[in-house]
Amino acid sequence: MTEPVRKLRSNFPRGSYLWAVRNAQWHAMGIPEQDCDKPKIAVVNSSSELAACYSHQDQVAKEVKEAIRAAGGVPFEIRTAAPSDFVTGAGARGAYMLAARDLVTNDIEVAVEGAQLDGMVCLTSCDKTVPGQLMAAARLNVPTIMVPCGYQASGEYKGRHVDIEEVFIHSMHAMLGSTSTEDVIGMSRCAIRSPGVCSGLGTANTMHVVCEALGMALPGSAPVAALSDKMFTDARAAGARIVQMVWDDLKPRDILQPGAFANAVKAVLSIGGSLNAVKHLQAVATEAESGVDIYGLFETLGPKTPVLAGLRPIGEHLIEEFEAAGGCRALMKQLLPLLDPGAMTVTGASVADNLRDTHVANPEVIRSIDRPVAPHPAIILMRGNLAPEGALTKPGIGERKLRRFTGPAVCFDSSDAAVAALRAKAIAPGCVIVMRGAGACGGPAMGGGASRVVFAIDGAGIGDQVAMLTDGHLSGLVCKGLVVAEVAPEAALGGPLALVHDGDIVTVDLDTRRVDLDVADATMEQRRSEWQPPKAQFDRGWLQIYRRNVGPLAQGAVLTRETAK
Repeated sequence: MTEPVRKLRSNFPRGSYLWAVRNAQWHAMGIPEQDCDKPKIAVVNSSSELAACYSHQDQVAKEVKEAIRAAGGVPFEIRTAAPSDFVTGAGARGAYMLAARDLVTNDIEVAVEGAQLDGMVCLTSCDKTVPGQLMAAARLNVPTIMVPCGYQASGEYKGRHVDIEEVFIHSMHAMLGSTSTEDVIGMSRCAIRSPGVCSGLGTANTMHVVCEALGMALPGSAPVAALSDKMFTDARAAGARIVQMVWDDLKPRDILQPGAFANAVKAVLSIGGSLNAVKHLQAVATEAESGVDIYGLFETLGPKTPVLAGLRPIGEHLIEEFEAAGGCRALMKQLLPLLDPGAMTVTGASVADNLRDTHVANPEVIRSIDRPVAPHPAIILMRGNLAPEGALTKPGIGERKLRRFTGPAVCFDSSDAAVAALRAKAIAPGCVIVMRGAGACGGPAMGGGASRVVFAIDGAGIGDQVAMLTDGHLSGLVCKGLVVAEVAPEAALGGPLALVHDGDIVTVDLDTRRVDLDVADATMEQRRSEWQPPKAQFDRGWLQIYRRNVGPLAQGAVLTRETAK
C-alpha cells in the first residue's frame, strides 16, 4: 500500500475536544487509540429482516469490514432505510417506495458527513437503495465503492420457471379471473429460493449493472448470485480497495463525468433495462452537479445503441446466463467501440484498461454490435403535446406489428378505478387508458400502482387491443403491451395529461416517438383555465416532506435545493 501522503478529514489534533470525545466513544467500543489515525470507512448496510432482498447483507458487511481492517482502515457499519417494493409498497398506495430512495441518501449524509468519515463501501441491494447510495456518493464526494449484493435464486412451479415477476403478474390475473388463487399461492411458495434481489432484469439488477458501467463498482461484480463465492470475493476486494482510494483521494466526482454517464446509458439501452434507471441516473447526475441531461442521452443514444442481450422479462435468457457469459464486464467489452474508453473507474484505471483482458464467454447471450438481438431500441423516450417534457416506453425487443395506436381516451385518477373498470369489462378494445395522478408529486413519489393496471390489462386479455398512458412509473419487471409511462409534466402539476377528457383522440407512435392529443388549442386553453389542482395527499410525516420538496423528473425527482434569492 502507498504510504499516507495527506491528512485525513476524520483526524483531529490529539487531545482536542473532537479527538477526545470520539476517542472516548471508540475506546469503549474496543477500538485501539492507534487506530484513530487510520482511514475511517463507512460500511453502508441497508439491511432489513422485512425482505429477502436484504436478509443476507449482515454477512456481506462482516466480510467487508474484515477486509478494510486488513488493508489498514477502520470500518464503521451504518444503517439506512431498506425499502422493498413488494413489502414496503403496501402502505400509502406505494408512495414509500420511491420516497425512500431520497431517505437513504439523507440517512447516509447524516452518518458520514456528521462523523466526517473518509470513505464508503455501499452494499447495494433492492431497487431504491442502489440509486440512494449512488446519490449520496455523488453528493458527499468522499471515496466510494458500490458492492452489488446479488440476485435471488428463482424456482419452478408445475414444471415451469417461476420468479417474483410471475407472482406479481398472476396475482393481478387472478383478480381478472384468468389465473386461480391456488396457482398464485403455489407460485408464491416457489418463486424465491434464496436472499437477494428479483432474479429478472428489473430495476435492481439494472442498477447493479449501472454501478459497474459508471465505474463505481469493481469490474466484473455485476450481476452476481447472492451468497455465491464470487459475491463474497468481490465484497472483500472492495473492502481492500477503498482504503487505497482514500489515500489516493479518488472521489466519486472524479468518476461521475459525462463520459461515465453516457457509458451507463448505453449499457442500460443494450440490455433493455428498467425504465426506472433513467430517473435514477438523472438523480445521480443532479447530485453530482455534473450538468448531464440523462433524459437527453436516452433520447439521442437510444436509436444508435444496439440491444445486445435479451434477458427476462424482455427476452428469454436468465440473469444466471448473463452472469455466466461475463455480465456487465463482457457487455462493455462488446460495447467498447461505442463507449468512452478513457472514463475513470474505482480501480484507478480507465474503462479500456479494465476491459483489456475481458473475454465474452457466450456471444449468443451477449452479442456483438454487428449482430444485435433487436432491430429497434428497447427503451424509447417519447415527446409530443401530451409529453412536452418527455415520457418513456419499453416496447420490448421483438418485432411489434402495431407501432402506431390511435383511439379514444378513457380516463382514471387512480389505479383502483382502472382495475375495477377492467374487472367489469367496461373498457372496450381500441381505447387509450389514461391513468394519472401517480407522478412524483401527485402520487406522491410515483405511488399509485400503474404496474397493477398494466398486469390487469394483460389479465383481461386485451393487452394488444389497447394502449395506456400514465404519469406514474412502472415496475422494472414490466414489459407488457403498449404503455407510455412517466408522462411529464405530471397531471398533479397541471401537465397536459390532466386536461384529457374521456373520448379525446390520442395517438401513440413508436416510430416518430410521439404521444399526441387531437384537441384544438382553444379547447385546451379553456380546459386549463377551468382546471383545479387535486387535493394534496398526506399532510404529515416523511411523505409530506417529500411531496412538498420533490423536484421534476428532468432533475431525477430529487429533493429540491433552496436557492439564494
